[in-house]
Amino acid sequence: MKVILLSHTPNPDQLVAAAARLCYSPVGAAQLQETMTAKQVKKLVEDLLAMGHESPIEHVSFTFAIEGVSRAMSHQLVRHRLASYSQQSQRYVSEKEFDFVIPPSIERHPEAKAAFLRQIQSIQESYNQMLSYGIPNEDARYLLPNACETKLVMTMNARSLYNFFTQRMCMRAQWEIRQMAELMRNELLQVSPLLFSRTGPVCEREGFCPEGKMSCGRYPTRERQK
Repeated sequence: MKVILLSHTPNPDQLVAAAARLCYSPVGAAQLQETMTAKQVKKLVEDLLAMGHESPIEHVSFTFAIEGVSRAMSHQLVRHRLASYSQQSQRYVSEKEFDFVIPPSIERHPEAKAAFLRQIQSIQESYNQMLSYGIPNEDARYLLPNACETKLVMTMNARSLYNFFTQRMCMRAQWEIRQMAELMRNELLQVSPLLFSRTGPVCEREGFCPEGKMSCGRYPTRERQK
């Protein structure tokens, strides 16, 4: 799996601080962005995050290149609707020699891995056979598995990213999307450590698990706290 931060809104912390301060200022956002000190920006962003006032962070966005992930994972990813996606097309890109993702639980089990690889090989042969019959890619792809590797570009604003990390860095999230979320957060902390300082699952931020009976057990649930 590879996650690369391709681009982002310049000076995200300053922009968020200026947008927040604008609501209570007689001067414009451009002037605020130019005149606010680093100390003022830091305090304002920290206060916003601590209070949960997240609307100003919607003004900054981040674009990622994501490779080496499965179609199973991408189907989960696009459920995060406040984002923009461009995904490699199985309609126009031939999968004559498609790459695939093996789940760790299968990778660790020799017999399961052997059975998995046999099935992948059978699917590959059947797919190629469809193409040899003149079947178009868009129809031959109906044979392809969820394990099939895909590539995509994704853009999210910071508020959507906070929600994404809350949901997908939870231990109950599937391993692949959780791994991707961790790599994304690592990229973001390199360019905007202040803005993304409070990202992660609820348990790590608040000290309790909101999942109730479905909790993984790392933190006490809200009921046990009472």
